[in-house]
Amino acid sequence: MVDLSKLTTEKRNPATMDLDEMSALEIVQTMNKEDLNVIKGVQEVLPQIAKAIEWSAQSIANHARIIYIGAGTSGRLGLLDAVECPPTFGVSYDTVVGLIAGGEGAFIKAAEGAEDHEDFGRNDLEKINCRKEDIVIGIAASGRTPYVIGAIDYAKSLGCRTVAIACNKNSKVGEHADLAIEPDNGPEVLTGSTRLKSGTSQKMILNMISTGTMILSGKVYQNLMVDVKQSNEKLISRAENIIVAATGCTHEDAAKARVDSGGMVKTAIVMILLKCSKEEAEDHLNKSNGFIRKAIK
Repeated sequence: MVDLSKLTTEKRNPATMDLDEMSALEIVQTMNKEDLNVIKGVQEVLPQIAKAIEWSAQSIANHARIIYIGAGTSGRLGLLDAVECPPTFGVSYDTVVGLIAGGEGAFIKAAEGAEDHEDFGRNDLEKINCRKEDIVIGIAASGRTPYVIGAIDYAKSLGCRTVAIACNKNSKVGEHADLAIEPDNGPEVLTGSTRLKSGTSQKMILNMISTGTMILSGKVYQNLMVDVKQSNEKLISRAENIIVAATGCTHEDAAKARVDSGGMVKTAIVMILLKCSKEEAEDHLNKSNGFIRKAIK
């Protein structure tokens, strides 16, 4: 039998011993107050998160991947962050990859038993041809998930950099990884329900890793999503608004530049700021590795 009694994520929270007697308002007030501990916990591990961002940006620069892998809620959060990167940053669906124990079907229907097998984690990385240039980020609230540990061990054997995100200090998964990110959020409001504070902290950390990586990879100018994909009318409007915000041009000029650039927001911005052709703007961006600030200097 696995001993979970010493894990912070499994301990009873003294502030919620009467949870079943609280009113609806008291429940949400308590949960909101406890969520403040998530902010504090994540704040304490910002240096480790920054290191994960730097490593991830290096993988992207080497045309490799960020691979999230986890089970249950942790795996679902990794998948969620991965699938949101292409529309937000214009990267391919092979750039940030999410793997979950039990396969994609486990995203909507729990397959919790799949997390108990280390070889399942290895097998899933083998299926996507994990290579040494990739960075593998294992996500496990408890910090002991065999599926994640097996994946990290296999990734390390290939020469990958590995990161563990757990919500217990000195976690087992953290010991196996090159870098451990272990926020202490305190015990859960509902004992052992790691979809709550643990899930919130993991979501925050993944948001930071993916967004920070894309910023360091030239996918952002000022605070604008300059590689946003335009797959519907709302996103076309957003793209044109971004061009206006970045250049100060009119909406009419932004719409024309977007069309003239072939729908490439970055190119349109450089075209306007440097008063140049599409070809010249593309040349400036190629020379600057896609960074607008460098391209316009």
